[in-house]
Amino acid sequence: MVSLKTIAEKCGVSTATVSKALNDQKDIGEETKNRIRKAAEELGYFPNAAARALKTNRSYNIGVLFEEEARKGLTHEYFSGVLNGLKVQAEKVGYDITFINTCLENRRMSYYEHCRYRDFDGVVIVCADYSDQGVLELMNGELPVVTIDYVYHNCTAVCSNNIQGMESLVKYIYGQGHRKIAYIHGQDSSYVTKDRLAGFFRTAGSLGLSVPDAYVRRAEYLKTEEAARQTRELLDLKDPPTCIIYPDDTSLIGGRNAIMERGLLIPEDISIAGYDGIGISQLLYPPITTIRQDTELIGSEAAKRLIESIEKPKTALLERVIIEGTLIKGQSVKKMETAQGKGAAHQEG
Repeated sequence: MVSLKTIAEKCGVSTATVSKALNDQKDIGEETKNRIRKAAEELGYFPNAAARALKTNRSYNIGVLFEEEARKGLTHEYFSGVLNGLKVQAEKVGYDITFINTCLENRRMSYYEHCRYRDFDGVVIVCADYSDQGVLELMNGELPVVTIDYVYHNCTAVCSNNIQGMESLVKYIYGQGHRKIAYIHGQDSSYVTKDRLAGFFRTAGSLGLSVPDAYVRRAEYLKTEEAARQTRELLDLKDPPTCIIYPDDTSLIGGRNAIMERGLLIPEDISIAGYDGIGISQLLYPPITTIRQDTELIGSEAAKRLIESIEKPKTALLERVIIEGTLIKGQSVKKMETAQGKGAAHQEG
């Protein structure tokens, strides 16, 4: 490993002079500074992390809290995209990321204690139970915190625009002629679910759609079995929907299987739509109508906002950053012939 002494010997100066030059102190001439910096670069010198932390009073390490209920871990396509965007942006400006846990050397500690032990400069909460006391302690602590898809009064939040996404999805389905639209949503406690439900009912109301209570059902995110069960119950209704919206593209597969088990065709007999826009949604046949979320941008923006609050605490603001999704029309929503369309066709005949 290249040391200050190695650079000093190459340049014919003292280690103290090298240190001052690399730290841009004023009592060293520009010519000497440039010569020392060039030598350091050629030798591949990197400052010691402990020394840099001592000088800047920062560890350049960001804690990441990731506790998702589905237990998919890093195989969860939505969150893996968010984490990758976070990692790439943090590393681009010289920060490392470390996952937070509550166990160290067989000793239990809170999330906040672990952050203090690791000397994190700040925290991104990618996914967690926000009603948990340990999470609340972290958000109310002294460390800068950015949350993903959850708004808390004390933190900057980076959120996908779930209200607008659901509005775009319902309006597209309505535009395809559907008037009986069901929605299987995720768990009630989720901030994401609340936004999407609000978007669904608000859009239905603006379009003059009547949504029977039986058309709105619950199945936890990524739970294909629950989505399949709810799909069967919807199909068994006396007046079943013509289109079913699912909590996410993964749970949609459970509903799709239930539909196919009955010998029904998609979208000829029943239309379906998902959410998230994961890769498999466009590999299925027919390709799924869904909302693609920009997960990389969500992670990147979270890193940017957190690092700004770490490095410029006096000017940092608490914000709600909204990231727009994109409607992927796919082929899973059938074009229906509305009553108005039938009348026009009859008149032409």
